[in-house]
Amino acid sequence: MSGVIVSMRRTLLSCTSLARNGLVGGALAALLPAAPAKAADLIDTLSLVMDLNRQELAVLATALALLGFSVVAAILLMRTRVRTATNEARLRARIGELQLQADRFGALLFAEPQILISWPAGDNRAQISGDIALVLPRDSSPQRVLAFGTWLPPEPALQMDHAVDALRERGDGFQLTLTTAQGHMLEAIGRAIGGQAIVRIRELSGLRRDLAETHLRYKALSDETEMLRGFAAAAPWPIWAKGENGALTYANPAYVRATEATSAIDAQERKLELLDSADRTAMERGLKDAANFTSRLPIVVGGERRIYDVRAVNVGRGSVGVAIDASEADALSSALVRMAEAHRRTLDQLSSGVAVFDGQRRLAFYNDSYRRLWDLDRNFLDAHPDDSSVLDQLRAARKLPEQPDFRAWKAKLHEAYRAVETAKDTWFLPDGRALSVVTTPNPEGGVTYLFDDVTESLDLARRFDGLIRVQRETLDSLAEGVAVFGSNGKAQLFNPAFVRMWKLSSDAMRDEPHIQTVEGWCHQLFDDPQVWRQIREAITSIENRADVPLKLERKDGSVLDGMIRPLPDGATMLTFQDITDTENVERALRERNEALEAADQMKVDFVHHVSYELRSPLTTIIGFAHFLSDPSTGPLTPKQAEYLDYVTKSTNALLALTNNILDLATIDAGAMKLELGQVDVSKAIELAAEGIQDRLATDRIRLKVEIAPDVGSFVGDEKRVVQVLYNLLANAVGFSPQDSTVGISARRTDRSVVFTVTDSGPGIPADMKDKVFNWFESRSQGSRHRGAGLGLSLVRSFVELHGGKVRVDSIVGRGTVVICDFPTDQAAHRDAAE
Repeated sequence: MSGVIVSMRRTLLSCTSLARNGLVGGALAALLPAAPAKAADLIDTLSLVMDLNRQELAVLATALALLGFSVVAAILLMRTRVRTATNEARLRARIGELQLQADRFGALLFAEPQILISWPAGDNRAQISGDIALVLPRDSSPQRVLAFGTWLPPEPALQMDHAVDALRERGDGFQLTLTTAQGHMLEAIGRAIGGQAIVRIRELSGLRRDLAETHLRYKALSDETEMLRGFAAAAPWPIWAKGENGALTYANPAYVRATEATSAIDAQERKLELLDSADRTAMERGLKDAANFTSRLPIVVGGERRIYDVRAVNVGRGSVGVAIDASEADALSSALVRMAEAHRRTLDQLSSGVAVFDGQRRLAFYNDSYRRLWDLDRNFLDAHPDDSSVLDQLRAARKLPEQPDFRAWKAKLHEAYRAVETAKDTWFLPDGRALSVVTTPNPEGGVTYLFDDVTESLDLARRFDGLIRVQRETLDSLAEGVAVFGSNGKAQLFNPAFVRMWKLSSDAMRDEPHIQTVEGWCHQLFDDPQVWRQIREAITSIENRADVPLKLERKDGSVLDGMIRPLPDGATMLTFQDITDTENVERALRERNEALEAADQMKVDFVHHVSYELRSPLTTIIGFAHFLSDPSTGPLTPKQAEYLDYVTKSTNALLALTNNILDLATIDAGAMKLELGQVDVSKAIELAAEGIQDRLATDRIRLKVEIAPDVGSFVGDEKRVVQVLYNLLANAVGFSPQDSTVGISARRTDRSVVFTVTDSGPGIPADMKDKVFNWFESRSQGSRHRGAGLGLSLVRSFVELHGGKVRVDSIVGRGTVVICDFPTDQAAHRDAAE
C-alpha cells in the first residue's frame, strides 16, 4: 500500500509540473482513462489554482494524491467483489452437484436394510448410520450396536470383536457370516477406506440367504471331508475305497505302505490289493449279501504275518474298508486262554477245595481237592449239577453241619448269589472236622466257594492259648520288669515286677492305658522328657524298628538297665532291671580309671604344650643365628663365629628334640597319619646316613652298609622310615667308641623288609631292655652318648604304626643289635587293623 501511495505522489508532482507547462490536462487524461469526467473537472480546477503560491500547490498536490488513491482503491475493490461473487456462484453450483451425488449414493447404499459403522483414524468414537432395527429393536441405543455380545451368541461375538480389532489396528479386512441370538443371518464386511475403518452389516434374506446357507453347508461339508481325509491319512491302519466296479479309488498312506506301493496312484494303477484272493472274494460276497463285512484275517505286511480286523461297508455306489491291527489283541486273547488254563491247573494243585458256580447256579469248575474233600463222584460233578443238588447230596451223606431248618440255612447260603462282598463262615462237620468256608460273588455272576480244612489250625490255636498261659506265668515269676505295648501305644501285657518297680496300680494297668498315661504315672520317679520321647517314638513308630538300650538314673537313687525291643507282631516290649548295686561298683572303678587317664593325659598335654611353647622361640633363635652367619650381615670375629656355631648346634638339637616330642605326642594321641608310597630301601638308608656324616667324621667311626640285591622297595611312609633309620644310626654312633664300626643292613623276607643296625658299644643290661623304648629313658652306660631318650621311642612308634615290630639283642660289653621289621603289604595290615 505504501508503494502505491508513493507512486501516486510522484504522479501528482508530474501533473503539477505539466500544468505549469500547459500539459496538465493531457497528463491527467492519461492517468485516469477510466474516469474522463472526473479528469476534466480536475483540469479545470488545476487551471484555476495555477496562480497560487507554491505552498498552496503542495497542499493541493497532497489532496489530489489522496483522492487518486481513493479512486484506485475503489476500482480494485469493485473488481474483487465481482470476482468473489462469480466464485461463490460456481462453488454453490458445485456443492449442489456434490449434495445431489451424495444423496444418490446414500439412496443407493441404503436401498436395503444395513448398518455402517466407521472409526476415523486415531479416534475411538464410532459413527453409526443405517437401520439399527436391523439387529436390535428400534428403540435401542447406538452403543448397544457396538456391544456385539448383546445381540450375538458368545462365539460369533468374540469372532466379531477380534475381526474389528484387527481392522482398526492393522487395516485387515474381513467378511463374516453371523447368526444372531434370534436366528437372523447377517453378513459383516470390514474394510479400511480413506483412513477410516468401516464395517458394513446387513441381513441376508431370500436368494442371498439361501446362497449363504448353501455356502456354509458346502464349507462344513468341505471341512468335514478334509477332516476325514486328514484322519485317514494320519491313521496307522490301512483304509481304502473302491468304486462300483471294484477298482481302487482311494488309499491312505498306511495302505500304500502295507502294499509296498510308492504312492496311492501307484497302488491304483497297479491294482495292488491288501487281502489275498480268497479273503477278497469272501469280502465281496459279504458286501453283496449283507452290505457289510467283518472278519479277523491274517495279512502279510512288510514280510511279517499279522492279524487284522477287517471291516468293509457299502457306501453309495462303492465301498470303503479298514484293516485294524489286532495282533496284540489276538495274542492277548490267546494269552488269556492260556492263563485261564494255567489258573485251572494251579487251582487243581491247591489243597483248598474250590468250586465255581455260574449265574444259573450250575457247577462250572471244581478242583480235585474239592472232590476229595467231599468224596463226590467225578461223573456227578462233570455233569454240572446245580448248587442245590450238590448240597442235597452232601446232606444225604451226613457231610454238612446238622441244621434244625436246613431249607432256611440253604436259602441263607444262597444269598451269596445276590451279595456284593465276600462272606466267611466255619462249618463243624459231624465227623469232627472244621471247615473254613469263603463265598465270593463273581463279577460275571455266580459264586466261588473256597473250602479249607482248619481242624489243625483250631487245634493249634488251643495249644497256643495254653502256651500263652504258660508264658504269662513265667513272666509273672521274673524279677525283671516287663511290659508289652501294642502298635496303638496301649499296654497289652505286664508282670508284677514292672508294677512294683515303677510303683503302679495293677488295676490301672489292666485297663490298657496309653504309653503317655503310663509316662505321667512314672514321672514321680523319672521325668527326663528326652528319654520318654524316645520310648514313645519307639513304641508308635512304623519304620526303623530296632533294639534301643536304656539306662535310667531315677530320683530315688536307683539305676535301671532297660531295653526297648520291637516284636514281630508290631508290638514293643519294655524290660527293666535294677542294677543299682552293679552301677555303684562300676562307678567307683570308672572314677578311678578316669583319674588315671586324666593324669596320663595331663602328662601328654604338658609335653605337648611345652614342646609347642619351645618351638616358637627356637624358630626365632635359629632364624637370627642363620641371619648372623650370613656374610651379608657383616663380618664376625672368630670368637663370635665360634659362639654362633654353638648356638646353632644347640638350637638345632633342641628343635630336633622338640619335634621328636611332638611326634610322640601325636602318635600317642592317635592323630599321626602315614603318607604311604613306595619306599626305596637303598635311598632311605642313604638319606639316613647323610644325617650322621659329621658325627661319623668327628668320632672317626666307620659306617658299614649291607643291602641285599633283591631288597627293592616296599609300601610305607618314606619320611618316617628315614627318621627311624636316622635315630637308630644316631643312637648306635652315640654309644660306639671312637675308631669303631657301625653297621646297617637290609634284606627282604616273604612278608617284610628287615633293617638291622649294630654297634660295638657297652651293650644294654638285661633289666634295661624293656625300658629302652620308654619316653625320656636315657642312660650313657659309660659312653659319650647324651640325649633326651626319645629316639628309640620314636623308632618303636613309627615301626608299629607301619604294622611292624622292633626287637633289641644286646650283650653287655659286646654291643647292641636293633632289628626292625616293616611289612611289605600295607593293605593287609590295614584290613587286619580294621
